[in-house]
Amino acid sequence: MPVLIVLVALLALCAVWFITIYNGIVTKNNRCDNAWQTIDAQLQRRNDLIPNLVETVKGYASHESETLQAVTNARAAVAGAATPEAKMEASNELSGALGRLLVTLEAYPDLKANANFQQLQADLTDTENKISYARMSYNDCVLEYNNAITTFPGSLVAGSRFTKRQGFVADDSAREVPQVKF
Repeated sequence: MPVLIVLVALLALCAVWFITIYNGIVTKNNRCDNAWQTIDAQLQRRNDLIPNLVETVKGYASHESETLQAVTNARAAVAGAATPEAKMEASNELSGALGRLLVTLEAYPDLKANANFQQLQADLTDTENKISYARMSYNDCVLEYNNAITTFPGSLVAGSRFTKRQGFVADDSAREVPQVKF
């Protein structure tokens, strides 16, 4: 009888241990999903601002059509991306195109003085900062989740049900300084 009680207690303890670790992994996985949704919302906000910015710039800098087209194409790529990885890659391209656009616009003092343009630029800068923060938050969530499923004892509980996630990686072009030609 005492052996049976010890065995039942031991099984109950193992079950509680398993459930606790499993629930922790699920929670971390859900945090990653939530962090990605935050990035996605900010990317959508940026995509909504870009057409207004491009139209404002067109009136002042009609001969910068190549730069404007690159921004428009990159925006379309973000909107059409189906997976988080594809969105990350397209977002990197859009960030680079926007950076080149804003650097190019330094040559247009009348445009820089336009109140509508200034507001759009401030909104876009604010959104870019939010995207940057959301990416850092996402990467922190992914790190915590990946650690939970790859370290002992979480790796035993995770098994093959949970797979590693890919964090947000900046594109190599993000490290390049944009070249401006007048």
